[in-house]
Amino acid sequence: MTTATLANGRTIGFTDHGGDGPAVILLHSYLMNRSMFAPQVAAFGDRFRLIAVDERGHGETPGDEPFTFWDVAADVLALMGHLNLSRAAVVGTSQGGFVAMRMALTAPERVGAIAILGTSAAAEDPAIAETYRASAQAWRQFGPLDPIIDGTAAACLGAMPAEDWKAYWRTLDAHQASRNLEALVTRDDITGRLGELRCPVLVMHGSADAAYPPALGEAIASAVPEGRFILVEGGAHFLSLTDAEAVNPPLRAFLEQNATRG
Repeated sequence: MTTATLANGRTIGFTDHGGDGPAVILLHSYLMNRSMFAPQVAAFGDRFRLIAVDERGHGETPGDEPFTFWDVAADVLALMGHLNLSRAAVVGTSQGGFVAMRMALTAPERVGAIAILGTSAAAEDPAIAETYRASAQAWRQFGPLDPIIDGTAAACLGAMPAEDWKAYWRTLDAHQASRNLEALVTRDDITGRLGELRCPVLVMHGSADAAYPPALGEAIASAVPEGRFILVEGGAHFLSLTDAEAVNPPLRAFLEQNATRG
């Protein structure tokens, strides 16, 4: 594991798995960290230079003040500069997809392709946002109670055995998690800008996603010039982790075809 101080002054945690293959940035979900992409590293780390990033406020990357996903996109682009990467493909799950799309909108010349899983281009539904905030307030007030942790696991990980992630969540600072949540629930709607995404876009969504319905993923794929949608039957929200066996073959094929595209 590595941390770096970037040209924008931010500290960021990341793991560069190395190799001579095309560079692929891996961006995780809310409450997670870069280790959630272990299944992809195991499956095709021999073919690509996989760089897994702790997004702002997660893992080893601090986030002590309010921020947006545009800020996180700027962080990751600055990390690419730190690593002397002029161009990379980007894979993002849920929150990571928010960041991937904003990277491609901010610097289209530096993002060769994006694969986004279980994500949305829309703003958060206000009623759902208030439910999330209420849960975060209970976490701050009473600690990581089992109903909060178990509910989060059910919503995000489905039927996947989750004791290791539940143990990790119990170690998190509730105030930092709340700051991270505010970035999520106050994100802007970028559906009107999807036509600006000129790189190939693979959208994957689980049919059992408890956070975002598949229609949100389909809307992205249909709005971008080079979009493709894959529905994973029974797939949960954190799709790249929970349903890696179904995700990895089409994801690898997409990256094989598009990661070197310039």
